[in-house]
Amino acid sequence: MHGPAIIAFVAAFFSGALAFSVGWRGRSTARRSFAAGMFVLAIESLFDGFALQTASLEEKIFWEQGGLVAMSFLPGTWLFFSLSYGRGNYRDFLRRWRFVLGAAFLIPITLAILGRAGPIISASQTDGHGMLALGRAGVAFNLLFLAGAVLILMNLERTFRAAVGTMRWRIKFMILGMGILFAVRSYAASQALLFHAIDISLDALNAIALLAACALICRSLFRAGHFEVDIYPSHSLLQHSLTAVLAGVYLLVIGFFADIVAALGGDNAFALKAFFVLVALVLLTVLLLSDRVQLRASRFISRHFQRPQYDYRQLWRKFTEDTASCVNENELCQAAIKLATHIFRALSVTLWLADEKQERLAVAASTSLSGATSADPDVGPLEIKELLAALRHKSEPFDLDLSRDKWAGQLKKIHASQFIKGGRRACAPLAVGGEFLGLIILGDRIGGVPFSGQDFDLLKCVGDEIAASLLNLRLSRKLLQARELEAFQTMSAFFVHDLKNAASTLNLTLDNLPAHFHDPAFREDAFRGIAKSVAHINRLIERLSLLRHELKIVPLEEDLNDWISRSLADFEKNSGVNIVKDFNPLPKVLFDREQLLKVLTNLTLNAKEASAEDPGICVATSQVNGWAVLSVSDHGCGMNPEFVRHTLFRPFQTTKKNGLGIGMFQSKMIVEAHRGKIEVQSESGKGTTFRVYLPVAK
Repeated sequence: MHGPAIIAFVAAFFSGALAFSVGWRGRSTARRSFAAGMFVLAIESLFDGFALQTASLEEKIFWEQGGLVAMSFLPGTWLFFSLSYGRGNYRDFLRRWRFVLGAAFLIPITLAILGRAGPIISASQTDGHGMLALGRAGVAFNLLFLAGAVLILMNLERTFRAAVGTMRWRIKFMILGMGILFAVRSYAASQALLFHAIDISLDALNAIALLAACALICRSLFRAGHFEVDIYPSHSLLQHSLTAVLAGVYLLVIGFFADIVAALGGDNAFALKAFFVLVALVLLTVLLLSDRVQLRASRFISRHFQRPQYDYRQLWRKFTEDTASCVNENELCQAAIKLATHIFRALSVTLWLADEKQERLAVAASTSLSGATSADPDVGPLEIKELLAALRHKSEPFDLDLSRDKWAGQLKKIHASQFIKGGRRACAPLAVGGEFLGLIILGDRIGGVPFSGQDFDLLKCVGDEIAASLLNLRLSRKLLQARELEAFQTMSAFFVHDLKNAASTLNLTLDNLPAHFHDPAFREDAFRGIAKSVAHINRLIERLSLLRHELKIVPLEEDLNDWISRSLADFEKNSGVNIVKDFNPLPKVLFDREQLLKVLTNLTLNAKEASAEDPGICVATSQVNGWAVLSVSDHGCGMNPEFVRHTLFRPFQTTKKNGLGIGMFQSKMIVEAHRGKIEVQSESGKGTTFRVYLPVAK
């Protein structure tokens, strides 16, 4: 048996053993997809071993075709794994990628099955150098496999980039193993596309890559929690991907080499040279993603170019940018621990928050504790009170491992180190304005580097800024609650006042009803008063319900001038007010008659009440820049600019003695629901003009 065949069989054995081990230990989505992918790799490596072992050309073609059929299951299976591994929101990604996943399963399998009948490998074009020529189906198959491998690597890169601290440490070797495996597979697929033939010697290279991947994955399996991490990558597109850049550079370099080699008459060592290019790119990727390399590069620059340890302007700009858009405590804490991990090169960062009664500590965000393990600390209530009392008197960050106080032992207990050589832990209380909010603990620094005085100074600034941001969020929340309570109390006062008036009218009627019930005139007047009170209560309830229900309109295309004339006729008849009309020709307008009638009624009533001494009301229409404009003017008391600017369109704000303060708020909602706008021009003592702009129907 040849050496390459033995390597392929050994790789198949280890791949199958990994599939069984991982699949047997758990039934999560990531575990199942990983076990399925490793099992398919084992089957393919087994076929490659038989192809490498046999000397018969027909048998080589047979086993290679079987290997390609097994290989057709790899893109879909491993793309599914790359979307689900380590991601707390993997269901969202699987739903978004469902069509790509379906294509990754169906198209390669269809090509492989059709290729066996095609065939995918042409025996008539086989040369004497271990090359099996590909048909069209084979070329298309390798092209799709190359695209699938790049997508898999890009998704694994996204997962690795989203992980920080201990979570990145847990998955690093798994990602690295899969990266090497599919990088080599991409190289083999690119060679098949370049030569339109399968180089059987590359089967041994695939087997070696599978063995290396199995070794790295086994190294990852010994790290606890590698399948239980909760990472939440962004849903944005795969932009700024290092994988895409490297794949593009690699394919360009290979194409450039191919042109040079073809111009020089060919080169039997071309494949080996191209492989070295691929290996160099893989090593470059590993170096760029290595935390230790980044740390050593940072130290080298700091020592030899006499830079300070930190670029404070850049760090503070980064801190401000990442925390400015946080609208709740959870977002702020998540951003804070990511920044602390990046700044201090600490893999384990946990932020604890104290409750308002200063009786409990709870994990707000952590890079080392997943959702399943981030419950309340296993510390008694008395110990927590003692710990919080001690921390309230701490104003500076301190070295946790050097402290011998009893309460420091409790902190060490709730934040254990993950690495033996991770160095000492640092703790910074989060306090501002004499109020203790929580604490942040950093540990497991890369390389075990101890915290320096400059580190503690920066940690103090970071802790103070986090505490200030947390306090601002809490105060903003309390202010919002106070305003909501104020609005509720104001609304209740108006509502109760109107109900009290209606109830007084009904009570008066009921008091007189026994004595005057037989008087027909009294009964008629009583029924009219009851109906009026009930109608008033119903209108009040209807107007209040607009504040909590979504406004829906049913627009119809109509003549606005004609509708206003008919609507104002009833108003003039009932109110006795003479309205001056100035209508200009208008095109058809889309509007809801019932809803817009509320706006027109509210504006005309306001104009009537504002100009009691001079009830001169003018209603006009015009067309301005594609808008149909309805204006209502009066010569009444007017409004001051401050009221118009800040109060007019807010609910429960009114200048009327018996007003509820909902009319203008409701009118603005109705006009905006028509995709229009409302403007007001007013001057104290001279009158007011409201203009309603409605879009003209096209």
